[in-house]
Amino acid sequence: MLVGKKVKLRGLKIEDVELAYQYMTESEVLLNLSPGIPYPMTLERERKWFESQIEMEDTYNFSIEDIKTGLYIGGCGINKIDWKNRVATVGIYIGDGDFRGKGYGTEAMSLLIKFIFDQMNINRIQLFVFSFNERAIKSYKKNGFTVEGRLKQSIFRNGKYHDEIIMSILREDYLEIK
Repeated sequence: MLVGKKVKLRGLKIEDVELAYQYMTESEVLLNLSPGIPYPMTLERERKWFESQIEMEDTYNFSIEDIKTGLYIGGCGINKIDWKNRVATVGIYIGDGDFRGKGYGTEAMSLLIKFIFDQMNINRIQLFVFSFNERAIKSYKKNGFTVEGRLKQSIFRNGKYHDEIIMSILREDYLEIK
């Protein structure tokens, strides 16, 4: 378990599935998570995803829990690891709208970064974010991520094309900030 002032990152629990399903049906969450067609989540698909995480083959997902209430408010984790090149690709979401824009995601990402660099011997953490998700971009920059590039008009949302932004933080930059 990784603990901050506002959140703790813990392992996934079966009790999280129902709330995760509810969060995944929210349009803001759905539109920001996947480049695919934002098709609504089903409870069965969320359960299957949860069950697939038991194997933990180069993915490490955490539940984000509010320290004050103990409420599951979202998730974050490592979606992919390139062990040879020491690169981790990460993702995060805050599902409960009451916790968005208040520093919970920023702190959760900070804890995840610390875990990756301090415990996994990774050299580079990267992520992909849609250009219209300005709140997330601001949060990532607070944690030391820098923009490396743009995949021009690679995401189609709400009748328009948007860029996908590639951001990263290197171990040496993290150590400098730390």
